[in-house]
Amino acid sequence: MFGNHYFNMPIEKTWRWFGFNDTVTLRELKQIGVEGIVTSLHHLKPGEIWEVAEIKRVQDEIGKEGLRWSVVESLPVSEEIKLNSVKSSEHIENYKRSLINLSKCGIDTVCYNFMPVLDWVRTDLQYRDRDGSETMLFDLITFALFDIYILKRAGAERDYSSEILSRAKERYGQMNDDEKEKLAYNIIVYTQGFVNSAVTDSEDYISLFTRALNRYSAIDKAVLRNHFSIFIKEVVPVAEQYGIRLCIHPDDPAFPLLGLPRMAGSIEDFEWIFSQAASVANGFTLCTGSLASRFGNDPVEFVKRFSERIHFVHLRNIQFLNEGSFFESGHIDGSVDMYEVVRLLLNELHTRQKADRSDLRLPMRVDHGKKILSDFSRESNPGYPLIGRLKGLAEISGLIAGVERGMREYTNSNRSK
Repeated sequence: MFGNHYFNMPIEKTWRWFGFNDTVTLRELKQIGVEGIVTSLHHLKPGEIWEVAEIKRVQDEIGKEGLRWSVVESLPVSEEIKLNSVKSSEHIENYKRSLINLSKCGIDTVCYNFMPVLDWVRTDLQYRDRDGSETMLFDLITFALFDIYILKRAGAERDYSSEILSRAKERYGQMNDDEKEKLAYNIIVYTQGFVNSAVTDSEDYISLFTRALNRYSAIDKAVLRNHFSIFIKEVVPVAEQYGIRLCIHPDDPAFPLLGLPRMAGSIEDFEWIFSQAASVANGFTLCTGSLASRFGNDPVEFVKRFSERIHFVHLRNIQFLNEGSFFESGHIDGSVDMYEVVRLLLNELHTRQKADRSDLRLPMRVDHGKKILSDFSRESNPGYPLIGRLKGLAEISGLIAGVERGMREYTNSNRSK
């Protein structure tokens, strides 16, 4: 079933590093077995050109520790592109120039998303799991009260069931002003500040956020899809010419929020995305946690359906509390069949080898992590503690090694028959 060289095709262990201000150093990452770095030019705004000198400055720092800049996460797509505004063409041209410059530096994998305004959403950043660890929660009732009573978004009530509306009203009445402020700040500013947020930290961040939402008032899913189509048909030929693999990240969570259109959350969504540009350069980031957040999605099915277009992998697990609420559980504990995901990814690498494809390196990072041990006394971005992610990396590395061993023994057993 598996060729002689199958087990020489590793899943590359990568780590998201937030640049020179990250509390986790590159030297520490090398010590814990990280092979590749996932990072971005965090100081540049969406729509700006990534110049070679700026790319090399970060790349050289990574190289000093014997590591490689494996994946760009992300080269952000500006709101102007998503809105197809008067600045869209200029920003798309800048995006293409940035891809060319990355290629000149030997960086060939670029993760991005097409989520309007919000990059990701959680309602509780300090949810306590049963083991005492701290993780992140999305709770639909809490989000509804934020939408209806804090943002006061027009027509928000129409997006929720009568039961959710009733419970949201009751819960809002039990919150004090500090709790309301913390909820709004976490959703709008704190979780977005390190991912090229559309809203900056300021006294009037709620009104700024509302204005950002209002820019999409006339844009539904069909219109957003059209804007994406314009973008992807422009950038994929450049990516293909210069050996860049683009990989769109699923929506997180993978369903519509705040009246905003979402277009990367279901099997049908990704079939449409890939239909817009046939090239394998038009690929995606397999984020198991984001995909699983949509009730009824099975990340295993996404791997089976779109394996040849997976250029980057985020392994993360979630546990549903009910249909509308979930928390981020341990990496191998939760609703995602992580064993089957890993097995299918290794099969895909074997298929690529037989097809003589150039992309035999498949970068993977453990996405997010629970706060444990010394994480409680160390500063980190939401979802990115050191020890919790290290635990996840150890678990996933062990799983990969175990699956590889099983495949090797299966192969040897068949040869001896």
